[in-house]
Amino acid sequence: MKRSTTTQIAVGLAVLVLVAQSLYTVSETEQVILTQFGEPVGDPVITPGLHFKLPFIQRPNFFEKRFLEWDGSPNQVPTRDKRFIWVDTYARWRITDPLLFFQRLRDERGAQSRLDDILDGETRNAVARHDLIELVRSSNRDPDDVPIESEEEAVILEAIERGRQEITRDILATAAERTADLGIELLDLRLKRINYVEEVQKDVFARMIAERQRIAEQFRSEGQGESARIHGERERELAQIQSEAYRRAEELRGEADAEATRIYADAYNRDADFYAFMKSLETYEQTMDPETFFILGTDSELLQYLERTR
Repeated sequence: MKRSTTTQIAVGLAVLVLVAQSLYTVSETEQVILTQFGEPVGDPVITPGLHFKLPFIQRPNFFEKRFLEWDGSPNQVPTRDKRFIWVDTYARWRITDPLLFFQRLRDERGAQSRLDDILDGETRNAVARHDLIELVRSSNRDPDDVPIESEEEAVILEAIERGRQEITRDILATAAERTADLGIELLDLRLKRINYVEEVQKDVFARMIAERQRIAEQFRSEGQGESARIHGERERELAQIQSEAYRRAEELRGEADAEATRIYADAYNRDADFYAFMKSLETYEQTMDPETFFILGTDSELLQYLERTR
């Protein structure tokens, strides 16, 4: 009885193992190539779901359906005008023929290595055939939009024949021809970064700093000129205000003196003796005090009101 139970358990486990080895699952993002003793058999499996294979003999090899990334390493490349630059690129690709891909490259690691050779090589060739300005710019500049103040800045307006976008399209097209027989489709390629080598960077940065300083000095000079203009206008307006105020004050003072003279004249015309008497009293008050001694002759007009009574 025990031997029969053990046999049944063993048979059940064998059936489970056999079924497990006969089934595999394909997701929506995968495609599969079946290999038998290392060689591909049948057509690629691209339909998602549960699929069968020969147990223990056949093995599923899974490949991505989605877009894959290739990120190149920065390379030092000379341009046609002998400028040494660092070029960093990236691309997007996908597996379009999994059977051909498996036969030629085996897996994604092999594909990445092959893409390194193809894309880096085509990028080097393209950079070497063009000047630096064509790799940096994508279109020509409008002279009306770019103020030029020196001969070095005139390079900005130098006309280009192709430009960065067209060059990257050429790299993509040439590389796509070389990857077509690998079961790969190149979707896009971009120059992620272009930079000078370290030796040239120092000179470039020094020129940039000098240019920024020149522009800063220009703005500073314009600011100082504007400040002097504002200060001059302020001084001119202040002098004008003070002059107008002085003129108005003199006018008022003149008008007051004229009015006082008129009043004095009216008073004099009414009673000349009384006017003379009042003016003499004012003179006494302004000139005489207890500490002052006057030595005057008897005929002095100043004493006429002190000698006699009216």
